[in-house]
Amino acid sequence: MKKIAIQGIKGSFHEDAALKYFKEEGEIVECRTFKKVCEMLDRDEVDCAVMAIENSIAGSLLQNYALIRDYHLKIIGEIYIHIQMNLMVFPGVKKKEIKEIYSHPVSFLQCSDYLERHFPNAERKELGDNAKVAKLIQDEKILHAAAISNLRSASLYGLEILEKGIESNKKNYTRFWILSKHATISDGNNKASLCFEVGHYYGALARVLNIFAENKINLNKIQSVPVLGKPNEYTMHVDVEWDSEGDYERAIHLILKNVSSLAILGEYKKADINS
Repeated sequence: MKKIAIQGIKGSFHEDAALKYFKEEGEIVECRTFKKVCEMLDRDEVDCAVMAIENSIAGSLLQNYALIRDYHLKIIGEIYIHIQMNLMVFPGVKKKEIKEIYSHPVSFLQCSDYLERHFPNAERKELGDNAKVAKLIQDEKILHAAAISNLRSASLYGLEILEKGIESNKKNYTRFWILSKHATISDGNNKASLCFEVGHYYGALARVLNIFAENKINLNKIQSVPVLGKPNEYTMHVDVEWDSEGDYERAIHLILKNVSSLAILGEYKKADINS
């Protein structure tokens, strides 16, 4: 049975993603931080990992790009999870009794409109991932606070849901990467995540991007990540898709001639956001 590392505890969105991708087959290994997830993979203590990389409201998790690169991990798949945020409390607590709200910083960003409208004076405390704060309220029987988390956390930790779907945008999705220490060979791959650096001269980046277009490669994401310790220098991370593997291989060959460095972080099958 595969061991699958996640950041967070049971009931978290990371566990939701792992269970969905692996069809509930595998042993979930809880990790306190994303760095710990990478360390466990690097030491062969787990077989693979699930890591959030971007949210449709809050944007990209830049620190995770850096971790994947620093630990030389490989992306072997992806999955999208629809994120619904819910306000939950210890059973019996009323809205008027809520003085504090606990959640993850990204969750606060996703629910900012609701919180400003209904709880403008409540103190917001970033106490960990969504499942952790739900468990905290149950474990310590906190009667003056609410948690923002997913439905499964409420069920697992016995909390009462006061309001469902409090996120600002109902089309709220988080994209997760499936990570491994080693690349896997699979038929049918049609997507890749790459990172590269270009020289500091006029048109250097545009030349690379044009190679994708000229070879019928769809560039569906581009993200610049600062290079630590090197002001004004960036690594460009891109996600590309193709219909013909030959087009992709030709584009990679040409790009190698126009960049100072290139790393293929992973080649995998594109996930359906609505699946």
